[in-house]
Amino acid sequence: MAHILVIDDENDICKLIERALAKDGYTVTTKNSAINLTAQDFKAYDLVLLDVMMPEVDGFSLCRSIRGAVDCPILFLTAKTMEQDMIDGFSVGADDYIKKPFSLLELRARVAAHLRREHREHHQSLTQGIFRLDLSAKEITVEVASGTSEKILLTKSEYAICEMLVRNRGQVFSLEHILETVFGFDTESDIAAIRVHIKNIRNKFSKYTENPIKTVWGVGYKWR
Repeated sequence: MAHILVIDDENDICKLIERALAKDGYTVTTKNSAINLTAQDFKAYDLVLLDVMMPEVDGFSLCRSIRGAVDCPILFLTAKTMEQDMIDGFSVGADDYIKKPFSLLELRARVAAHLRREHREHHQSLTQGIFRLDLSAKEITVEVASGTSEKILLTKSEYAICEMLVRNRGQVFSLEHILETVFGFDTESDIAAIRVHIKNIRNKFSKYTENPIKTVWGVGYKWR
C-alpha cells in the first residue's frame, strides 16, 4: 500500500489523519515542521498532505522548493479558500486542495482518488501539432525549432486535463465533465479548481504558442 507523508504543525490533526488513513491500509508518516526538509526526503512517499499555514517554512514555500524534483501528488491542507490562494497553490505545484475543516470521509476519498490516478498505466504517446504527450512519463514537450523540443513543466492535475482534452480534440467539455473525467465521480474537488488549473496551463503554454485550449463561451473548453 501507499506511503503517505503528513506535514502539519498541529499534532492533533496529524494524529487524526494518521488514524483515518491507516483504516485504508496506508502507511502514514507525520511531521510537525517542514524545517530542513529537502526534495530527497520526499522520495519514499507516494502522496504528501501539506499544511499551508505553518511557522518558519510554510506549505507554499516548501512545495515551490521541492516540486521540480518530487513528482508524487501534493495536496494542500488549508483554511485559505479564496480563488487567489488556490491560484498561488496550484502555481507552485499543488495537485489539489482540502479545505479545513474537512470531514475524514472527504480526506480519504481525495487521497484514494489521487492514488488511483497514480496507478493508471500508459503505454504510448500522442502527438498533436507541435505538442507531444508522453503517456508513460506524463509529460508534454513542445517543438521550439526543427529537431528541438522543450518540456512544459505541468503538475499532475494540469497534465491530466491536457491529456483528456488532446485525446478528444475538437470536442467541447464542461467544467463539470472535466472534473469528473480527470478526478473521478467520487471526487470532493469542485469546478473552481478546474478553472484555476486551466488558467495555469494557459500561462505555461503562452510562452510557446497561441494557447491550444479554447473557451467555448457558455459551454466549456476544447483543444483546438
